Amino acid sequence: MRATTLLFAVAAGLSVANIYYAQPLLDAMAQDLGIAPAATGLVVTLTQVGYALGLVFIVPLGDLVDRRRLIVGQASLSALALILVATAATASIVFAGMAVIGLLAVVVQVLVAFAATLATPSGRGKAVGTVTSGVVIGILGARFAAGVLADLGGWRAVYLTSAVLTLCMAGLLLRVLPRGLPPASRESYGIALRSSPTLFLRDRVLLVRGLLALLIFAAFSTFWTALVLPLSQEPFSYSHAQIGLFGLVGIAGALAASGAGRLADRGLGQWTTGLSLTLLAASWGLIAFLPRSVPFLLAGVILLDLAVQAVHVTNQSIILARYPNASSRLVGGYMVFYSVGSAIGAIGATMTYDQAGWNGVCGLGAVFSAVALFIWVLNRSSQEQSGLGKSAWGQTEPYGGNV
Repeated sequence: MRATTLLFAVAAGLSVANIYYAQPLLDAMAQDLGIAPAATGLVVTLTQVGYALGLVFIVPLGDLVDRRRLIVGQASLSALALILVATAATASIVFAGMAVIGLLAVVVQVLVAFAATLATPSGRGKAVGTVTSGVVIGILGARFAAGVLADLGGWRAVYLTSAVLTLCMAGLLLRVLPRGLPPASRESYGIALRSSPTLFLRDRVLLVRGLLALLIFAAFSTFWTALVLPLSQEPFSYSHAQIGLFGLVGIAGALAASGAGRLADRGLGQWTTGLSLTLLAASWGLIAFLPRSVPFLLAGVILLDLAVQAVHVTNQSIILARYPNASSRLVGGYMVFYSVGSAIGAIGATMTYDQAGWNGVCGLGAVFSAVALFIWVLNRSSQEQSGLGKSAWGQTEPYGGNV
């Protein structure tokens, strides 16, 4: 099981990287395709829109069909979409191609749900944490890889290289993924689609965890989308590869968050969430030192990624424990919040930087972080006052059975 989980982590990392390659390349893509500076965030935003649609319409299939075929099929089609972007002659084709890439990148969530299903209940958080670590490495490593490849062969080389790697991974998954496993549910596709929003609307725990995901990833996207803008200008004038190195720094903090799943397995999800959200809010004080101090910025990057990924792993561990037979729908529904937050952060970051510079970006990220912390405090207090305790948060008495 450990080897399979590690493979899931690698596949998830390669898949999610396709969404984030564009962030350090926005200026190069804009110059090549004639995209207005204020509209560069659309490259990221449309990818997230496609991702949200995939979460709604594709991920629920993971509960209903052979996950092996679904995963391999998505990976193969992703390779074709990557080739479309790499060879695009106009901005409109790139926008459409990026939306398709986002749509198909939800294979990551099918992999997360699959890993959680194969794991034992006591090891579910650990499995989710391992796969999520792969996702984190993919997100942050994508920036460095994109920067190096762009410096060597232009931004189009990034997407051509990814297409080749994605095809290779599809072939490996076809050989290795477990065969013949029955679907988790025999419900119809229509019922599965309707049940996903119903789960979040009727279960306060799921809804709060979804809102936290929206806000933390709005903050995350605000930082990583806007970072390329000041670093590519004076007094830095960094290359794409140098900007991508900041993503590698973030990996250190994000990997430290992999233990959050183990803490959730031990019933410490609430404590982990509160501490992490506090660190997230504090990180913006360090990030705001750019351009005066790059070391302070690096410390802020580590704190930000540590906090975001710790909350993310904890959120998934908690929600997957509540309805085991609907794991794909739970992850898909949860990630809709993630995608919406990422899209808001991306377009908000470029617009805010255009109007208010880096201080405005830091203010926007701090607001997202503070609201997330407020929601956590407010709902934690209301749960304690109602006498529901830990079980209301899915930590000690997860729901089981059919949905």
